[in-house]
Amino acid sequence: PLQDICVAIIDHKDGVFVNGKFCKDPKLAKAEDFFLSGLDKPGNTENRLGFNVTNANVEQIPGLNTLGTSAVRIDYAPYGQNPPHTHPRATEILVVLEGTLYVGFVTSNQLNNTLIAKVLNKGDVFVFPIGLIHFQVNIGNKSAVAFAGFSSQFPGVITIADTVFGANPPINPDFLGKAFQLDPKIVKDLQDKFINGN
Repeated sequence: PLQDICVAIIDHKDGVFVNGKFCKDPKLAKAEDFFLSGLDKPGNTENRLGFNVTNANVEQIPGLNTLGTSAVRIDYAPYGQNPPHTHPRATEILVVLEGTLYVGFVTSNQLNNTLIAKVLNKGDVFVFPIGLIHFQVNIGNKSAVAFAGFSSQFPGVITIADTVFGANPPINPDFLGKAFQLDPKIVKDLQDKFINGN
C-alpha cells in the first residue's frame, strides 16, 4: 500500500489508479466503505457439491482496496465439499466454527506432490499456502461452517475440475486424455458434464 486508504470506485473519472482498483478521494471515505453485514447468515448449500462461499473481499467492501486482506464464510452440507482449487494471489487461513472437516493441500512438483492433510474440529485452524491446490470436505453428518482469511483483497479462485473440463472453448480431449491418462471419450463425457451440466 502506498497510502492509508484507497476506497475502490467504479467510476474512475475523479480517481487515481494506484493498485488494484481506482480510488476515491480519501477525504470522501465513510464507514460504509469499510463495512459488510450478513456473514452470520448460512449460505445455500443445495448444489451438486453441497457447499457455499460468501465473500467479503474488495467487491463487497471497497475499503479493502490495497489493504492486502479479505475473508469468506464457507458453509458445508453434510458430506459437502469445497473441491480441489487454488487461490493464485493469496495464502488462506481457515478456522472451523462448527462441524468436522477433512482438509488438505498438495505441495508442488518440486516437493513430490505430497498431500498434507488433517481432520479439523470446532476451533481448529489450518493454513493453505499461496497457489497450492487444496480442498475441504465435511466428514460429519451435520452442517459445518468455517471462516477463512486471505492475504489479498481479491485472492481469486481456480477450481481445478471446472477449469480443466469446463474450459470454453474446450481443451482438446486428446491432450487432456494424455495428461490424465484417460480415454478421450471419458474426457468428452466429463467436458459435457462441466460445460453443459449434463
